[in-house]
Amino acid sequence: MKNSTAGRILITNNDVIIIAMNYSDKLKAVLSPIERKIFSKLNSPKKIQDYLDTLPINFEIGKETYMSPRRVIQNQTAHCFEGALFACAALAYHGRKPLLLDLVTIDRDEDHVVALFAENGLWGAISKTNHPILRYRDPVYKSARELAMSYFHEYIMDDGTKSLRRFSAAFDLSRYSPLKWVTAEEELDWLVEALNVYKHLSVAPPSAIRKLRKASKLEVKAINNTEWPAPKVQFRKCAK
Repeated sequence: MKNSTAGRILITNNDVIIIAMNYSDKLKAVLSPIERKIFSKLNSPKKIQDYLDTLPINFEIGKETYMSPRRVIQNQTAHCFEGALFACAALAYHGRKPLLLDLVTIDRDEDHVVALFAENGLWGAISKTNHPILRYRDPVYKSARELAMSYFHEYIMDDGTKSLRRFSAAFDLSRYSPLKWVTAEEELDWLVEALNVYKHLSVAPPSAIRKLRKASKLEVKAINNTEWPAPKVQFRKCAK
């Protein structure tokens, strides 16, 4: 048996049998040497999160962006969607499923996207954010719903409104070639739209939502700390 990023080749009795590549092999085959070096070091969710934490927030100065992991490496910046894609690429590089979780809010707030991972049957999440909330989740949750609900009381607005309303089922990026989302040079608007129309579930029935208590002033004050200072001019408010 011979192995390479181009696939696996089995030679028996002068016959050559080409075995289809797994997704990790396909991803490695389209990466540059520098990209492979970066991803090879990020062999755990904690290391992926540590790497993302070093990148300044992408405030989308001048225009809206949905960059691929390749462009995140080139530009050394990311917002939540771009960070989640980068995390998924790193997970896939090491043979894990590249799964997104979309957190959807009321219209006047910003949605958030994280990368899901599972360890020993429990779920965790990798997150790129500029605030002390909506961050990394250790793998202690029994389901993706349980993990999504862990964000509910953190997802608050300046007036105290708790804004999280829906979350997606796990969105598997391995349905797409790595060329389409890992190394693409164009904006990934098509992928944002695919995630938007994917199956979503409500966090609670309308009767429960109507009875929600607003967050306290202390809670609101706590969420307004930021890691990276916002420039005076930006395309839109970056998601929490």
